[in-house]
Amino acid sequence: MEMKTTIAIIGVGLIGGSIALSLRQDPQVSVVGFDVRQECLDKALTSGVIHAGTTDLQTAVREANIIFIAAPVEQIYATLDRLPSLSLQPGVIVTDVGSTKSGIVRYAREKMPREVTFIGGHPMAGSHKSGVEAASDRLFENAYYVLTPASDVPEDQVEKLASLLALTRAKVIRMDPDEHDQVVGSVSHFPHILASALVNLVASYDDSNPWHHRLAAGGFRDITRIASSNPRMWRDVLLNNREHLLRIAEDWAKALDNVMGLVKEGDAEQIEHFFRTARDFRDGLPERKKGAMPPLYDLYIDIPDHPGEIGRITTLLGAKNINITNLQIRETREDILGVLRITFRSQLELEKGEELLCYFGYNVYRRE
Repeated sequence: MEMKTTIAIIGVGLIGGSIALSLRQDPQVSVVGFDVRQECLDKALTSGVIHAGTTDLQTAVREANIIFIAAPVEQIYATLDRLPSLSLQPGVIVTDVGSTKSGIVRYAREKMPREVTFIGGHPMAGSHKSGVEAASDRLFENAYYVLTPASDVPEDQVEKLASLLALTRAKVIRMDPDEHDQVVGSVSHFPHILASALVNLVASYDDSNPWHHRLAAGGFRDITRIASSNPRMWRDVLLNNREHLLRIAEDWAKALDNVMGLVKEGDAEQIEHFFRTARDFRDGLPERKKGAMPPLYDLYIDIPDHPGEIGRITTLLGAKNINITNLQIRETREDILGVLRITFRSQLELEKGEELLCYFGYNVYRRE
């Protein structure tokens, strides 16, 4: 008879809930959720995300074979402080979902008893929604799920965790914790700094000329969307990856100085080369794949300026059970066609919506 595997999910939100939904597809898996908010557990139980829920950490982890700490970075450290004083199963695996890894892996090695195996983890997928109500068993599908085990972690324990994570349909890969922080710092953490710095700069210009705010719709809003992220979470991410980010910032400053030097010199050929090399690398990125930042599932649609036209579009989509998460009428369209932007919940919903709207004669565009 096959043995049941008990999973403890510490933090039943979007990520923890999505992991739970993925893992409980295996009938031999039992999922216990822990959260400090009873209402969150109630939602998770009612929607079938977890089998049982508790606000007592000891109760949540007592029978667990694998513990997922699905919490913000600082709360991961706090949980690692508490676990050694609790009653745990022999050979239990503890893992996390934090977007920084070096510091967490080092801290866990210091804190965890010898009989506990800690394996750092980072599922590189997310959503523009939050909370357990947004959880999905397809959130991690085709995304990278990075495991960062320390060099002395037993191979059979890593394989056990990787095998379980196959239920998420993610691409499970392994990286050195420090290598992970360098790469993710470049493609996720530092872009959040740039987006927020640019928004703050334009906001300062807007104090003396409010046209900055009025004309900052369209492309500016799109390229700075990540500046709308959780400030406290990003504070903690930056502080936990400061060494890599400081080095990346130095490289960025040099790159900016170089291109502005070309502008000062009027070097048209090298300025064009600067934009061409960036375009070529960017165009070579995998299309519509899940990466370090959640993708946008947007369509842009030209619609006639007739009363009821937007209602007709939403009715067409609703009749086919195609879910949308946002609608925006665009005031400026300096770099893309389409006056109406529709954001879909997933790539599949986007493709269904595109096919339907094209069938009914609408001009539909994607931002590539």
